[in-house]
Amino acid sequence: MTGVFCLGIATLDYVYSVETMPTRGEKYRSRGLAVVGGGCAGNASVAVARLGGRCWLATRLAEDLTGDQIVADLASEGVETRFAHRVAGLRSPVSAILVDAEGERMVISYSDPAMPETVEWLPQRLPEGAGSVLADTRWGEGALAALRLAREARVPGVLDGDRRPPHDDLVATASHVAFSAQALRELSGEDDPRLGLAKIGRAESSWLAVTLGKEGVLLLDKGEVAHIPAFAVETVDTLGAGDVWHGAFALALAEGKDERQAIRFASAAAAIKCTRFGGRTGAPDRAEVESFLAQTI
Repeated sequence: MTGVFCLGIATLDYVYSVETMPTRGEKYRSRGLAVVGGGCAGNASVAVARLGGRCWLATRLAEDLTGDQIVADLASEGVETRFAHRVAGLRSPVSAILVDAEGERMVISYSDPAMPETVEWLPQRLPEGAGSVLADTRWGEGALAALRLAREARVPGVLDGDRRPPHDDLVATASHVAFSAQALRELSGEDDPRLGLAKIGRAESSWLAVTLGKEGVLLLDKGEVAHIPAFAVETVDTLGAGDVWHGAFALALAEGKDERQAIRFASAAAAIKCTRFGGRTGAPDRAEVESFLAQTI
């Protein structure tokens, strides 16, 4: 079984369903609540496991009850957690998230600023069976170390560029980078994602794309910007959809799919997730994605 070595943030999320986003300092009533694991890499690793891939997650957590819950939840999903680094005396990452009736979300997150940046505890080589690497931008030195392992192993190294990369070498070290619209805008200085993608592409040799939610994906293909539409679904909750996309994309590359095939597979997984409330609890399994794709041919 091929798999993905993931590195980045894993959190505990408190997800509240609300009719509309709060606009004043008063009390609001939630229509629903989900307490679920989250974080870019945490969500992506669960997506990989549900899609039938093996997954290892390297993440930084505290030695606290929240960290215990995060690890236990990941392990229950089949994610291998031996690379979860626990630090005494700190707090593990948590988020409070509001999801409105349109499926849009507001995220308030906390990560302990005292969490060590050191990478000495990371493995010196990828676990056997890892066919790709996926790293997020929450821990720059760790992401760089993981992407270097991918280069050494000659496997795809995917950067989830949901925020502006905190290390100058991250984009160049990754073989594949999928930006969010905001991160691409911040990095390129261009409001138009097509112009931003083309601008970054002139300076970098990595394969580049930008995910645009319901607008689909833009990618650089032989120097030209190409568009792959998203699947149209009735959106209930977009929380975690981008993370599911990146996990599915990295797994598809590990399995030998080309980039366009990987985008289609990842977009299907993300679309299904958007139809379900509760963050990553809505991440689909392999049979669901394959059935979805079969119906869209």
